[in-house]
Formats: sequence, structure tokens, C-alpha cells
Amino acid sequence: MNAYESASHYFENAASVMDLSPNMKKLLSTPEREVKVQVAMKMDNGEIATFVGYRIQHNSARGPMKGGLRFHHEVDSDEVLALASLMTWKTAVVDIPYGGAKGGITVSPKTLSSNELELMTRRFVDELQDVIGPDKDIPAPDMGTNSQVMAWIVNQYERYHGFNPACVTGKPIELHGADGREEATGRGVGLLTEALLAKDKRNLQDTTVAIQGFGNVGSFAASYIAEKGGKVVAISDISGGRFNSKGINISAALEHVRQNGSLKGFESEKDISNDELLALDVDVLIPAALGGVLKKENAGDVRAKYLIEAANGPVTPDADQILTDRGVVILPDILANAGGVTVSYFEWVQNQQYFRWDLERTRTELKKKLTRSFEKMWDIATEKHIPLRSAAYLMGIGRVGRATVLAGI
Repeated sequence: MNAYESASHYFENAASVMDLSPNMKKLLSTPEREVKVQVAMKMDNGEIATFVGYRIQHNSARGPMKGGLRFHHEVDSDEVLALASLMTWKTAVVDIPYGGAKGGITVSPKTLSSNELELMTRRFVDELQDVIGPDKDIPAPDMGTNSQVMAWIVNQYERYHGFNPACVTGKPIELHGADGREEATGRGVGLLTEALLAKDKRNLQDTTVAIQGFGNVGSFAASYIAEKGGKVVAISDISGGRFNSKGINISAALEHVRQNGSLKGFESEKDISNDELLALDVDVLIPAALGGVLKKENAGDVRAKYLIEAANGPVTPDADQILTDRGVVILPDILANAGGVTVSYFEWVQNQQYFRWDLERTRTELKKKLTRSFEKMWDIATEKHIPLRSAAYLMGIGRVGRATVLAGI
């Protein structure tokens, strides 16, 4: 089952509970626009290279569309469509005035020089500048992109449209980015982990945590959990995992990665594989790397009681059913990792108002937004006796559906 089939599976499950008509299901699941472009450029060696870029704009019923832009060799139309639809429901779940979009280029950025990466980004904007913008579709960083890429995008976009900092989010602070945007997704994961544990009258101080993925999201989630007294016993990245039963020194791990580029060589009680990390006997498991890491074949190995989906689609539908049947409480990705798009919204608001918030206000507003959404999702799940994922989809689809009906076709 590919990414789009998985996203469709969860949508269909929620649509059945809501008893949506076939026409409404088709309307809400069909993207408004799919753009596929050729990105041609001259490489440093003088050769001409051509890359394929995508931007899929899924739904604008609740506002301009919003979604990340990823540079990765596995980017294809099915993956982009799945992630665009997830963004539609995600922005509705946290009740911000956006619809969903997603984009990307099929390329491994590590194979490009900095000059080539910049040129490719600018050529991509040349192809898309008429269909994106602050009131149409606002890109943001994703896998393989960062604040520097967003800086190139805003600069190239402004060559066509004049000063327009709200055309993208996740920008450097110097180009009107938001304080707290870089940490937002991981911090949101930590905040929501805390909220979920509180429902069982537990707290982070008495909790063991394993985090697969120590990139932007996983590292900030680990930092938040450690600061709050949680014991992060395992972390991992592409070099493998590190385990310490007494808790890993997250600050030291971050410094090691900063100096060496990965966790390779970081001292720990023992080295483990990424697969072994998923099967550790911990209270909370946080997959924060790639999608589809938990599937039918290994779902039965999970021993954690709580699973927080920091990555997009880390649990396949088959695995989701196995874990749910075993009583594992899953906090779904469309809320668990929504901290990033929420602070992107705050950045967009500040850009539109030409006014900057401080970090304290961003963190306060983020906690308020995520906590309110979590409580509503929890109440729906409790009232209807359904998993949290189903409750989140009911929230998202319901809000988009009502906006569609009220606005008219």
C-alpha cells in the first residue's frame, strides 16, 4: 500500500463513520490542481540537467493552501498527493485558515553543489510563481529543504511580485521568519506527548521514551522531553541507534551531531539498529523519521503503550489495526506533527501584519492551539468510542465539509 492508498484508507474510514454521500467524498478527496513541471538548468560542469517538480493543491475551502516542499529522490506524484491531502485535514484539525498542498522535486540534494541547489530552486519558482503566493498557496520547508531554500524562494518570487515575505514560511529570521519556527514541530510533539500522558494521570518525569529519527523533529522533541524530566533512553538516525537505560544526554548528542554530521561514534550503553529501537520496552515510542516504518511484519514487536506519530505516515493501515487491537494508544500524525504548520501560520500572520512576535508569545500560542485541538479530539474519541486517529479525521473532514457546503459550489 503506497502513501496515497494509506491516506485514502483513513479518509474512507472516517467518511463511513460520518456517512458522507458519494458526491461529497469525491469532492473532498479530489485535488483542485496538480502541477508537474520541468526544471531545466545548467550544472557546474556545463551539462544540462532536467529535474521533475510537483505542486499539488488539494483543497482551498478554508483558505489559501499550505504545505511543505521536499527535495528527495523518492518524490513522486502519489506521495505528493497523499501529503497534500493530509495537509488539508491537518490544518483543519488545528483550526487554522488554510487548505492543503504539497510539492517537491525528484532529486537527491546531496548530489548538488550549493550553487546548483540554488539555481534549481530558483528555476522551480519560475515555473510555479503564478500559482503560489500569500493568498493562494504558501510553501514551507520539508525533507531536503530548509530556511536557506525558503530564502531563495522568497527572493525569486519577489522578483515577479515585489516585497512579499508571506509567500513562504520557514524563512530565516533576517528575512522575516518567525522565532520558534525551527523548533515548532518537535516542540509540538513534546507538548502533545505530555497532554496524552496526562489523560492517564501520568507525566514525563516517570516516562521512558524511544525516538526513531534525530533530525529536526526528533531532536527538538527529545530536547523538550528531556527538559521536562522525561527519560529518553534511545535515539537513532541513518547511522543506527544508541541506547542508554539511564537516559541519553540529549545536549551531548546534539553537540556530537553538530560536529560529526550524525550519531555515528556517539558514546552510549550499547548500539542498536533502527528496527531494534522500534521494539524496545519503553512507555512512549516516537517514530520521527520516514513513513511506513511500522508495518504488518513488525507491528507485533512494539512494546510501547503510547505511539506518537512525529513523522508523516509512519504506521501503515495494517500496522495501525494490529497496534490498536493490542491497546496501543496512537496519537495520529495529522495532529502530532502539526506544530510546524501552526507556527508557519503564526509566521504568515506576522508577515501580513508587518509585526513580529517574540519567542515566548509563539510558544504560548502554540501550546494553546495544540492543546485545544487535542482536547476536542480526545472528547470525540471518548464520546464515540473510536481511536484518536478516527476522531482527528472526523474533526478535519467535518470542518472542511461544512466550509464547502456553506460557501457553495
